[in-house]
Amino acid sequence: MESLPAFERMLATLDVQLKPVAKKPFEFNDPELMAKLAGTRDPLNETGTRPVMEALVAEITEHYSNCAPGARAAIRDLFEKYDSAAWAATFTRFPSTAEGVRRELLLFSVLDQGKDTRDAVLWLQGIVAKARTAGINVKPLLEEAAGLSSGINKYGMGSTKELLLSTAV
Repeated sequence: MESLPAFERMLATLDVQLKPVAKKPFEFNDPELMAKLAGTRDPLNETGTRPVMEALVAEITEHYSNCAPGARAAIRDLFEKYDSAAWAATFTRFPSTAEGVRRELLLFSVLDQGKDTRDAVLWLQGIVAKARTAGINVKPLLEEAAGLSSGINKYGMGSTKELLLSTAV
């Protein structure tokens, strides 16, 4: 596929399929909220989109790692535009190899902090902690992802590039 129009068509389709789950309202004050959440299915399984989403995320992250800066910005913009698809973008399980951690960090770069830097920081800390526990030298992977990332400080807590570089120290 490896083209922005094709990526956009696929993301748009997935966004429509995932929107009812991604945008489902819930009441924070509901005393049964935790029980209700515990009983929910994974959104990709619920919508039957897991195989397509995982294949698309793998293809996009690989393309992202090799394309020009303008194309990387356009890919980040697609995930901002199709926020339900971005919300569900993932790999099946946490990788246990350097290449798998690299792909996870590329996805972190693509999603460019999503809707909230605080969530992004927690996700990044989790990636790094698990990688280090697995004995993976994460510093060069963080530096590579930072080199591909946006330098725009979207929410006043640092850019994605800055978050990755500060974690690499």
